[in-house]
Amino acid sequence: MKYITFAVPCYNSESYMRRCVDSLLAGGRDIEVILINDGSSDGTAAIADEYQIRYPDIVRVVHKENGGHGSGVNKGLELAEGMYYKVVDSDDWLDQVAYKTFLARMKTIEAKHELPDLFVCNYVYDHLDEGKSRVMDYRNVFPEGENCTWDTIGRFRASQYLIMHALMFRTEVLRESKVKLPEHTFYVDNLFSYQPLPYVKTICYQDLDLYHYYLGRDDQSVNENVLMKRIDQQIRVTELVARSVDLREVKAIHPKLAAYMTRNISIMLSISSIHLLLMQTADAQRKRYEMWERIREYDSALYHRLRYSTLSGLTYLPGRLGGKLTVGGYRFARRIYQFQ
Repeated sequence: MKYITFAVPCYNSESYMRRCVDSLLAGGRDIEVILINDGSSDGTAAIADEYQIRYPDIVRVVHKENGGHGSGVNKGLELAEGMYYKVVDSDDWLDQVAYKTFLARMKTIEAKHELPDLFVCNYVYDHLDEGKSRVMDYRNVFPEGENCTWDTIGRFRASQYLIMHALMFRTEVLRESKVKLPEHTFYVDNLFSYQPLPYVKTICYQDLDLYHYYLGRDDQSVNENVLMKRIDQQIRVTELVARSVDLREVKAIHPKLAAYMTRNISIMLSISSIHLLLMQTADAQRKRYEMWERIREYDSALYHRLRYSTLSGLTYLPGRLGGKLTVGGYRFARRIYQFQ
């Protein structure tokens, strides 16, 4: 039996993927690693094959035509045999001490027949080249080391949200949710960490700094300049997230989860709105208006919540002064929270 399937989508990752894969191998035969070579043109395919030859009981390799990060996540989930499924980007890695501790705790929880639908761990924003890092934890949201539900969680701070790097879903929960990421599109991690949440009945938080999220490459999708170039994809994913779950149904069962999910959409709208403002073009202003109008057309009640009672409304302030206040707040948040 495999406890965890780690899916590692790889595209032209030859210069850094070994750090990622080597960090996963410490799980031994308790885990499987699926390396998805997404049509790379460098030495990625050869490196992946090398790992499969050296570790045939742990590593599987898939070579496929280029379909983007989401395509790799989908393929990994299709093939996964582990009880849990976790995506690890090829430039990221797991902390070895936290990883071994987590596996040991997972086995203890399994022996008690108390495995949850979702494990949540801390992640680390790692500006490795600058020697800076920042741990993102959830101590105020979830009790440590015990199962809880959406009805018993605490309150998320403004800087906290559940991103893919913090989450490890039961594989069957992901399949039940029918989450499927669009191909040739960046920022699809947001959909993966949002759509399955209503299918989760139990959550277990482990206060471990498990996942290292590398920041610093100029070509990263979260780089501000790159994001502005790909703003249409960010807008598309924001709208897919907003349409993926009926929040009225969620609210009727789990009000706290519905509140969090509404805030998640608000954050995504804020990111899109701010970067459209930074572009300072008439076309960007038009896209910003149309993005909000599509939310209004889809769900007018959601639109009004987002527009008038959440963070995203503050990024849609009228006039030049409103735009300057929004951008100024964004710059301040970047300095405080050290994101890219």
